[in-house]
Amino acid sequence: MEPGTPKVRMLTAGEEDAGQRLDNFLFRTLKGVPKSHVYRLLRTGQVRVNKKRVKPDYRLEASDEIRLPPVRQAEKAEPGLPPHWQQDALKAAILFEDDRILVVNKPAGMAVHGGSGVSFGVIETLRVLRPENPGLELAHRLDRETSGCLIVAKRRSAVRVLHEAFREGGVEKHYLALVAGAWKGQEQEVDLPLEKNQLEGGERMVKVSHTGKEARSLFKPLQKFTQSALMDIRIYTGRTHQIRVHAAHIGHPVAGDDKYGDREANKALKAVGLKRMFLHAHRLAFAHPETGERLSLTAPLDDELQTVIQKLGGEPV
Repeated sequence: MEPGTPKVRMLTAGEEDAGQRLDNFLFRTLKGVPKSHVYRLLRTGQVRVNKKRVKPDYRLEASDEIRLPPVRQAEKAEPGLPPHWQQDALKAAILFEDDRILVVNKPAGMAVHGGSGVSFGVIETLRVLRPENPGLELAHRLDRETSGCLIVAKRRSAVRVLHEAFREGGVEKHYLALVAGAWKGQEQEVDLPLEKNQLEGGERMVKVSHTGKEARSLFKPLQKFTQSALMDIRIYTGRTHQIRVHAAHIGHPVAGDDKYGDREANKALKAVGLKRMFLHAHRLAFAHPETGERLSLTAPLDDELQTVIQKLGGEPV
């Protein structure tokens, strides 16, 4: 056999792998192998669990014996390191950390993961900063232009618990947003289903649709200005672009939103220093994935957004 020729491998699922879908386990284990090839290996029975054929959605159990056929993995060039400014920004953004989770105040403009022209997102950078925790995984996501609380799990067991908490509504989520237009009255609940669709060119848009998935948001004004308002927005579901689409639908789009927003309002607010979308994941409250202790973590607004509020005549948050 030639040196470097792939061989059959036998792996044993550990405690941290329990509950994970087999296909996701294989994507992580067979880095560089196209997903289509991974599914072909499963479909043709070349991957076995406990000597049996299994489907891609099989949930692993601790001590499962997994047979991997000979597979040649693409050798990836050394990716280098995230820029120092990004490493420093995330070091300074850590709000909470223990041996199970890490919570950061994600800066606006930083993607949560690499891809689409971005080599290093939050998760890749944190893996460099925490080499002793190579299994770091995102518990949820934020849009690139949205700042604020982002939970990262250090172990698979914590990921599973947190994913379920987000899915079942066990995480209380509050955002701060500046919305365009004079706000009349007090709080308003928006209960409108949302549906994703793809436009030509691959751009993803979300719209209110009776055939969409349930989406609930509660808008509560904190400070009202002449042609805008600072809102506390609690979301009871976690749909893509939920706040942005709900806000636009009720006639108060998020300030600085170039996809669903109001161009003229954005132009006026740019004049007072708003250079980005004013949407910030302000507070998350959830049960710790191991101890069950209720945690409530708050991410402060950055100086740029605080300055915009002050220029509009408001008080700092």
